[in-house]
Parts: sequence; C-alpha cells; structure tokens
Amino acid sequence: MRTRLASALLLAGLLAAWEAWCRSGAVSPLVLPAPSAVADTLWGEIATGRLWPHLRVTVTEMALGLLAGTVLGLGAGILLAEWPALHRVLRPYVLASQLVPKLALGPLLILWFGFGLTPTVVITALICFFPLLENTLTGLEQVDPGKRELFRMLGASRGQTLLRLKLPSALPVILAGFRVAIVLALVGAVVGEFVGGRQGLGASIIAAQSVMDSSLIVALFVVITAVGTVVYEAARGLETLILRRYARG
Repeated sequence: MRTRLASALLLAGLLAAWEAWCRSGAVSPLVLPAPSAVADTLWGEIATGRLWPHLRVTVTEMALGLLAGTVLGLGAGILLAEWPALHRVLRPYVLASQLVPKLALGPLLILWFGFGLTPTVVITALICFFPLLENTLTGLEQVDPGKRELFRMLGASRGQTLLRLKLPSALPVILAGFRVAIVLALVGAVVGEFVGGRQGLGASIIAAQSVMDSSLIVALFVVITAVGTVVYEAARGLETLILRRYARG
C-alpha cells in the first residue's frame, strides 16, 4: 500500500510540475500540451465515441498477432529443442529474420496482403515470435539432467518426457516470455498501423500528427499505456494462477 501511495504521489507531482511549466508559457502548447488539455481531449474522444472503433481495431490486431506469434514461437521452440541438429541448422536463419526491422517490412507486407488488418497482424506475430521461441528453448534446455535420466530409466517415450517433465519444468520461463510478448504485441500493432493501418490507435496518431494536434497525440499515448498496463497485469495474474496450480499439482 505504501509503495502504491508513493507511486501515485510521484505521478501527481510530475503532472503538477508539467502543468505549471506549460502554464508558465515556457513551452508552446503545440510542442507540449498541458495535462489538463490532454485530459480534455481524451474525454472528448471518449464521450463522442471516436476512440472506441480505433481501440477495438488495435486490441483485435494485438490479440490475433499475439495468438499467432505465441503458437508459432512455442511450437518452433519445442521443435528446435527436441531436435538439436535442426536447431543448429535453422538458428542463423531465425536470428536473421529477427534482425530485419519490422517497420521496414511494412511496405512489403502491404504489397502482399494489402492495407488493413492482415499486415499489422503479421508484423505483430513476427515481433511476438522470438521471445516465445527463445524462452521455450531456454526453459526446455534447463530441465534437470537427473530427472531426464530418471524418465529414460523408467522407459518414458520422448512425448511423455516432453509433456510430463520438460514442459512443466520450463513453464515459468515460457510464461515469462509470454509476458514480454504481450507488451511487444501492443507495440507491434501500433507500429503496424503506422505503416498500413486505416484504423486503430497508431493510425489515429498519424492522422493527429498530420494536423499537428499534439493534445490528441499525447492522449492516444495515454490510452496505449493504459491498455498495455491492463494486459500486462492480466498476464501476471494468469501466470501466478497457473504456477500456483502447477505447484499444487
């Protein structure tokens, strides 16, 4: 409780200093709007209903990209961990695919899939893929060798060892990667909208930038931060619940 109170007081102090600085005339409202102006703009977007369609599009893109990236990353991580030779062959190519800036892929994805939802979902999935892949590999490779040997001596098959030993043991590491992927999914959705989105929070930021509406830009940043915080805390709660049940089991 004390930590939360201290955090809230720090935020209030920063906002008060920001407001005072803007009201002093030291900075143009076009460059940095006051928190009160941002709050007015945000309330106007909420009250008129203009915010909700864009928020819905971004959350949808985020969810679909996260789902695709999680399935692909988890599946590829299991596959490469179970077949080390395949891991050694494919690892340079996986790494190379992640070194290409995702924003640079935007124009190419638009040529392939057109404007709209699909290219943004693809960018989001590509961004989410690597944390799940790396954490799955790391978790599966760190399983206690003694336990592996015990399963081998008991005659467990590769599938049984994977399902009953490796994946449960790697679960904390995999879930940590999922938390990272959730944050990156929101970033990927917004970045994808910068390039080819016609709706969404990222597309709204580009539209606000074109008319130099700095209050709206900052208000949208606030919305993105709020969404990211909510989904991250939800992921933490889900992780705690899963690990608690796993510990009981």
